Amino acid sequence: MDIHEYQAKEILAKAGVGLAAGAVAFSAEQAVYAATELGGWRWVVKAQIHAGARGKAGGVKLCQTYHEVREAAEGMLGRNLVTAQTGPEGKPVQRVYVEVADSFEKEFYLGFVLDRKAERIRVIASREGGMEIEQIAKDKPGSLITVIVEPAVGMQPFEAREIAFRLGLNIKQVQGAVQTILGCYRAFRDHDATMLEVNPLVLTKQGRIIALDAKMSFDDNALFRQRRIADMHDPAQEDPREAQAAEHSLNYVGLEGNIGCIVNGAGLAMATMDMIKHAGGEPANFLDVGGGASADRVATAFRLVLSDKNVKAVLVNIFAGINRCDWVAEGVVKAVREIDLRLPLVVRLAGTNVEAGRKILAESGIAVHAAESLTEAAALAVKVAGDARSIAA
Repeated sequence: MDIHEYQAKEILAKAGVGLAAGAVAFSAEQAVYAATELGGWRWVVKAQIHAGARGKAGGVKLCQTYHEVREAAEGMLGRNLVTAQTGPEGKPVQRVYVEVADSFEKEFYLGFVLDRKAERIRVIASREGGMEIEQIAKDKPGSLITVIVEPAVGMQPFEAREIAFRLGLNIKQVQGAVQTILGCYRAFRDHDATMLEVNPLVLTKQGRIIALDAKMSFDDNALFRQRRIADMHDPAQEDPREAQAAEHSLNYVGLEGNIGCIVNGAGLAMATMDMIKHAGGEPANFLDVGGGASADRVATAFRLVLSDKNVKAVLVNIFAGINRCDWVAEGVVKAVREIDLRLPLVVRLAGTNVEAGRKILAESGIAVHAAESLTEAAALAVKVAGDARSIAA
């Protein structure tokens, strides 16, 4: 789960990380009021969306008067901001963050990520702040500073000092950097984060080390013990289909193809998408209905898949172990009748009660292309999706 910049900064502030004074605003009037309350002579107005590269897309504005603050907020609020990370549809801007613009001398990059291969927290830093980490790694790989934290003892002050010195800070500046690095580590560890990025981390002209920007992502599976983080969830920043799927405990990720997939098990869902690609097609989604694929869950999955207007065919691939093929077949029949499905439907059933499931489909009277194997099902789905597209054209 992702959160907004201002929410990440609230977490970092409590961990002792240095920040510029700022406030969130939901209207242009609130933005102007925030600027007057914050004081100062210059402010930055930032669109709050779950994506980076906002500055290049006009989502970050430097303002020198209250009138400019108002204009900047009005230009962002209520619109979709399209950046290099949002896709062409963009993300809706429902709030802005107004922050005092401190002058700074140097920019750095600081990131924390859960390295699943090493099973450790990996700290990444660089003198090249303000750039995407992928670009830094490509253009200046030698500038990357990495530290892997030993979980038994946590991040130690000497490790933070090593990072600070390698960033080129002097002895007076290192103390503030150590406080910031250790504060970020605690915020990451204590909140079950999977990613924390401060880009840029800056050295101000007054010698302060502050986080000018902040992004955080969290482990969805740990939200049951992180209720405060869970309450920061903003459904408006998600694909509506993914939000709807979450409400029904379905795992859904929208893609750009035209073959809708309804599968039980994440591994089988990945294999199904691979086979569709191998057959020359494009999957429209990843959808795992899970181990308890009852008739109602399958029907819900159908409605979710069909909400994508690009879908030209539906492939149901179920390998029943905990599930039963007859339950799945009942769900397929129920969904087709309720929704009045007009698209081609390919069904491959295997496992527990497979014969009963196939019998239910055969006697239902619905139009279905039955397949014995995944290879056959994928090829059929690609063919009927192509036929449906030709007819529509």
